[in-house]
Amino acid sequence: MKNGDKKMATDNMSAELKSWIAARGRKYGFESCQITDARLPVDVGAGLDAFVDAGHHGEMGWLEETRQRRYTPQAMWQEAQTAIIFGCNYGPDHNPLETLEHRQKANISVYARGRDYHEVLKGRLKQIASQLHAKSGWQVKIFVDTAPLMEKPLAARAGLGWQGKHTNLVSREFGSWLFLGTILTSGTLEPDTSEKDNCGSCTACLDICPTNAFPAPYKLDARRCISYLTIEFDGHIPLEFRAPMQNRVFGCDDCLAVCPWNKFAAASSDIKLASGDKPLPDLSFLLSFDDSTFRRFFSKTPVKRTGYLRFMRNVLIAAGNAGQPSLVPLIKPYLDHRDERLRAMAVWALSCYLDKADLGELHAETEAETEAEADSHVIAEWQNALS
Repeated sequence: MKNGDKKMATDNMSAELKSWIAARGRKYGFESCQITDARLPVDVGAGLDAFVDAGHHGEMGWLEETRQRRYTPQAMWQEAQTAIIFGCNYGPDHNPLETLEHRQKANISVYARGRDYHEVLKGRLKQIASQLHAKSGWQVKIFVDTAPLMEKPLAARAGLGWQGKHTNLVSREFGSWLFLGTILTSGTLEPDTSEKDNCGSCTACLDICPTNAFPAPYKLDARRCISYLTIEFDGHIPLEFRAPMQNRVFGCDDCLAVCPWNKFAAASSDIKLASGDKPLPDLSFLLSFDDSTFRRFFSKTPVKRTGYLRFMRNVLIAAGNAGQPSLVPLIKPYLDHRDERLRAMAVWALSCYLDKADLGELHAETEAETEAEADSHVIAEWQNALS
């Protein structure tokens, strides 16, 4: 066979296999499927270095520990040749910004209102990957935001969309509402064409951020991001971020929800992943939770990953912002909680409702009934509340 004929036969096989993969993707609930080679340009690694070196990753130490493995997929798996990127629409059937108006409700990010997408997508990708291995003989590995793989740059390189000024992927068809899953293979497929940046002069995602977490377009300081603060950050949330958090107890959708490209997106029809019409829980309901209740209530959702104590820290902040004096009796028991973060946020939340005289009496009662407070953060909260 002549070289030209060999190339044509190879191209035909590649096109046929790509069509087969896309069909498998649709069968298992993925609306998009694009392909790129398993490499990333050096500027992606340089951007990661700049992010970490500036300290913008906050307490996410794993980003620094694994940064060299993130530079390109082949740094993690040397045999990787092709990246198959799948996109799954999780678009809401409402404007997520509207739920912020219901201050007595706990606002949970859209992606976390349904089943945990990590588990759902991983199960589907395993099916596709095993069938691809049987058909091609290639080695395959699957990823759903659970390994040092930079999925957003890969997805942009493959043509699923582009990374917007909020650093998230934006799709012409699905706006900002795509879950990503990846199959790396040891075989080679013809790459698809990447998508150009279509943000233009728009800065809606930057302008709406309640905590000014974007120092520049395409740059994120996670330390100021409500999603980071409510999910990843383990400490005492600084005072400057508490009022802007409003009723957000897990994540934030503002920069995603305001994107103009969402006008082309349809609501997800995936029963397992769609947020649907599930009502957001009342803060009064969540304030009654103990650890076992938390784990049971959120057992199949991404919310469980933040843990009971961090979640209740967030709930207490939302309670302080709620403007609901009826929550005061539900907040008071946290003044003597074993966890200092919850004690501190209980003081702050109560200071949103009680005057200094009532707070002074409450402080005296708390000091008389419990051991003397030793935590500097809790002491500082009392001092600020009473000053």
